[in-house]
Amino acid sequence: MKDFLSIRDHSSDELRQILALGAEMKANPQKFSKALEGKALAMLFEKPSLRTRVTFDVGIQQLGGYSLYLSPSEVSLGKRESIADVAHNLERMVQGIMIRTFGHTIVEQMAEHSRVPIINGLTDFSHPCQAMADFLTIQEVKGKVSGVKLAFIGDGNNVANSLMFAAAKLGAHISVATPTGYEPKPEVMAWMKQHAPATGCEYFVTHDPVAAVKGADVLYTDVWASMGQESEAEARKKIFLPYQVNERLVAHAKSDYTFMHCLPAHRGEEVSAGVIDSPHAVVFQEAENRLHVQKAIMVLLMK
Repeated sequence: MKDFLSIRDHSSDELRQILALGAEMKANPQKFSKALEGKALAMLFEKPSLRTRVTFDVGIQQLGGYSLYLSPSEVSLGKRESIADVAHNLERMVQGIMIRTFGHTIVEQMAEHSRVPIINGLTDFSHPCQAMADFLTIQEVKGKVSGVKLAFIGDGNNVANSLMFAAAKLGAHISVATPTGYEPKPEVMAWMKQHAPATGCEYFVTHDPVAAVKGADVLYTDVWASMGQESEAEARKKIFLPYQVNERLVAHAKSDYTFMHCLPAHRGEEVSAGVIDSPHAVVFQEAENRLHVQKAIMVLLMK
């Protein structure tokens, strides 16, 4: 592993290694307290975040290293300075770079020009650290990953893409229910068709949320309008209302279903308060697991 840009770039064994190391770090954090001693992580943020900022910042410190937060005004990738020049500068000063940005091509270009590892903290196409935290949570709650049925309800966005890639690599099953016009991109579906059979992953995309949820072990949703889509928020509320994860919808899942959300959540929109605040929800366990899998990723890349 040189970089961590998208789950589709990695083998099943590499992803299982991240899950295993993340679980070990969670159980015994002191064992790794000097794993990245003295090493620096540059954190480039073009999109704000609570969980990404805190988990990478705290994570690198728990590993004995330290972080440098770089705001949009300080870097302005591709505007104030070319992406290549930013990469060539930082590679001489730090041992790893985490980027949370809009376009996926930005992290790809950084990886092309950087000699130090690039970690994708979020792009418009992929949210790989989130999906790894999600599957660590599924492993903890369900006792396994392979064969678990995950239903994603909502926009076929970056989170949905990464969950599909992870399911295909780890042998889980996944269904995605989304309104017409909001399905995962054709390139994602083409990739799934090529790679899912290797692990026995069964997948389908539908416009019927009940069909997607039927018999599911895990239900997952995300906000209807992501950062950068604020102007579409009101229109999306009307389109996505039939896709709210509420008490009526979850009745079609398994009785011991687990509810997940990458957060932030909008109660009364994509999920009812009765579902996200129920004993079925593990959203804060899921958020905590960002810390542990990202520590694993940093050690595997930066050590």
